[in-house]
Amino acid sequence: MGILNTLLRAVTWWNGQTLNTQLFTARKGVKVGEDSQGNVFYKTQDDAKRWVIYNGEAEASRVDPEWHGWLHRTWDEPPTDKPLKRKDWEKPHQPNLTGTAMAYAPAGSIRRSAPAERSDYEAWTPE
Repeated sequence: MGILNTLLRAVTWWNGQTLNTQLFTARKGVKVGEDSQGNVFYKTQDDAKRWVIYNGEAEASRVDPEWHGWLHRTWDEPPTDKPLKRKDWEKPHQPNLTGTAMAYAPAGSIRRSAPAERSDYEAWTPE
């Protein structure tokens, strides 16, 4: 199994970091912090590059908003040094659920276990 995992990491990017990213991170990466989902954030010594090593599937919507702002240089200080002020009405970050079993399905969707009966719609049939 170890050889297969190494080969997969060498040629895929969605199963975690590739070997090139791992080597670059080991050589030039300075760990800045982690988010609530276990993603680890790095930068180069001169802060010319910033990147994330995902904890699991590489899905950009899994990055917490405060870390997203740091990655895209919306602000210079990482959330570990200067945490974002949260409003009491803000909900916790949630990744994009499209394509998963937890994705939103409206009341009449066939993806629901029991689609709602519609009384405001009459299907058209040709005469």
